[in-house]
Amino acid sequence: MSLPPRSVAIVLGTRPELVKLTDLVRLLGPAAHLVHTGQHYDENLSGRFLTELGLPEPTFLTGVGGQPRAVQISAALAQLDDLFTTEPPLAVVVQGDTNAALAGALAANARGIPLLHVEAGLRSHDRNMPEEHNRVLIDRIADVLCAATEDNRANLLAEGIDDARIAVTGNTVVEAVHGQLPGAAERTALLQRYGLVADGYVLATVHRPENTDSTAALRAVLTELGALASADRPVLLPLHPRTRGRIEAAGLGGLLAPLTVTAPLGYAEFLGLARHAALLVSDSGGIQEECTVLGRPLVVVRRSTERPEAMADFAELVAPGPAIGAAACRRLAEGPAGLARLAALPSPFGDGRASERIVTLLTAIAAPAELATAA
Repeated sequence: MSLPPRSVAIVLGTRPELVKLTDLVRLLGPAAHLVHTGQHYDENLSGRFLTELGLPEPTFLTGVGGQPRAVQISAALAQLDDLFTTEPPLAVVVQGDTNAALAGALAANARGIPLLHVEAGLRSHDRNMPEEHNRVLIDRIADVLCAATEDNRANLLAEGIDDARIAVTGNTVVEAVHGQLPGAAERTALLQRYGLVADGYVLATVHRPENTDSTAALRAVLTELGALASADRPVLLPLHPRTRGRIEAAGLGGLLAPLTVTAPLGYAEFLGLARHAALLVSDSGGIQEECTVLGRPLVVVRRSTERPEAMADFAELVAPGPAIGAAACRRLAEGPAGLARLAALPSPFGDGRASERIVTLLTAIAAPAELATAA
């Protein structure tokens, strides 16, 4: 049974959402109507991703990017309400915990449109994170909650959410990594382009406000990364434009000298480099999942994490400061044996069929009554 064209509105606004929803959009085909709020929109971070991932041209909202959280949500909500009035979808999909996802969820709820939440049930239990509030609110009003893991399902049950609304699907990141990771020859060319040797470098990213908005935290992170760098073990740092701006504003540019700084990478390019890094150091949520598919160790520089599944084997959570270097040195000391151990472990985030399961759930809630009866 196929759904009518543009009948499933997929509301997103950031690069990780584009990545994680790519396979779902492809499986839905003409039924998918991509709506991009513009929460993060520049050609490097979102524009080229649409092309690279082969996604259809979205409906773009305006006046959202670069605004404070409340303005982002309200501006997106007003435009989504207009859109859902003029072109009512049969279902709305949101992913994760962004302001775009919350706006999409509230717009669906206001119009009585069935809402499916991809990656439901993540909890950091850290109320300082705006994302924690977003995901809790979305989970309260979603009709179908696609939990990536049994732990996520347990979080939802503990909050009193009806088990009938929850489905454990796995995480769509698994198929995203498998689908976008370049082949061996391309990865070899990629390493040569950056002058890197497999298993002989560190790949780092820093973008979260808790690390970039505090000069002390930013200085600590960059200092520790610089200390890890050496002639035979470079530290590659693709620099988010917001982070670069914070570094310049804080007068910390000198701390970049020991590092190999690049512009933001495309998703496939990043995966290709991550696949052969001796170590990853990042404050990203997505990389906590991706490292488990790639079989690489990760030092997570954050106060808290909503992905404890990664911490069992693949990752370690540390605060900005000397703990970064200590954890990194421990992981690097494990050498080839440590990398081989991780490569042999399955990802805790599923088998790569989450998007297929989600399409089945979507069809059940979005199918018009006459189609459902015919089926």
